[in-house]
Amino acid sequence: MVFKRLLGSLGVGGPTVDTVLDPGAALPGGNLSGRVHLKGGNADFDIEHITLELVARVEAEHDGGESEGVLAFERFTVGGGFRLAAGEERAVPFGVALPWETPITELYGQPLGIVLGVRTELSVAGAKDKGDLDQLTVGPLPVQEAILEALGQLGFGFRTADLEYGRIGGTGQQLPFYQEIELTPAPQYAHQVNEIEVTFLAGPAGVEVVLEADKRGGLFGGGGQDTLARYTVGHHDVRDWNAEVDGWLRQLIERRASYGGHGGYQPHGGYQSHDGYQGHGGHHGHEEPRRSGPGMGTAIAAGAAGLAVGVVGGMVAAEVVDEVGDFFEGDDEGGED
Repeated sequence: MVFKRLLGSLGVGGPTVDTVLDPGAALPGGNLSGRVHLKGGNADFDIEHITLELVARVEAEHDGGESEGVLAFERFTVGGGFRLAAGEERAVPFGVALPWETPITELYGQPLGIVLGVRTELSVAGAKDKGDLDQLTVGPLPVQEAILEALGQLGFGFRTADLEYGRIGGTGQQLPFYQEIELTPAPQYAHQVNEIEVTFLAGPAGVEVVLEADKRGGLFGGGGQDTLARYTVGHHDVRDWNAEVDGWLRQLIERRASYGGHGGYQPHGGYQSHDGYQGHGGHHGHEEPRRSGPGMGTAIAAGAAGLAVGVVGGMVAAEVVDEVGDFFEGDDEGGED
């Protein structure tokens, strides 16, 4: 999705900017490359800076309920310091490293309803204008894909995915928001939990996997307390992921049961993860669940394709695309506090 805009602050006759990202999905922590195409206006202009800004549609919970806004989470200066002559066309190539915690927007080519963008800002003769906004597509790291694939093979289903403003206590989280992947429970766990939520916090050395189990409320059970656990895996770990992930889930659910249904979760206290890590409780939201499918290889991809219909509370895939398009065409401003 490419948009051309006249630099509004310079008026008619100013330069135009058109940023084109290289094809294919980027990866968290990986390279994002492309070119910024400039076309001179009716006069010469000094291009002071060309800046790329990564933006995301993020949800925030507050006393009044929940709201959505656009949050910028990274900026890169990729060019500048030259004069663009009247009518001149110039392409400025760039290659920048995405933050490791950049959210995943697709799985096996199917959109998850997560909205990310790359906004191009020009600083020209003291005036700044956000001149271009392009959709950013990010796929999972191999270990993230392996864990999601294992969840799918174990029978968990994709429900939703979103981005939540806030931090998960006791983790190495760097960004001011985190992604939530919500999964419907596998049949063998359906009598114990309503849903499982997965959060990936990637870094140079590996990935923190935060699992949260929603307590199924009962007639005398009161409100639903959550159970959290954290596991750390390396980027190149080779494991029997089905057995590994199943073990994590069994430990998570059994530990919660051993605490009398409260799972040891304390909103302002701590939790003990099964890798021996002592963390601190805190707000933890949901990541949209994804199901990787019932089998390996193409069978998984086919399963993921079917799951696209369930993205964002039952919206069909076409509606998800419309929502993403509306975001970019509207070029929403603002952010979360």
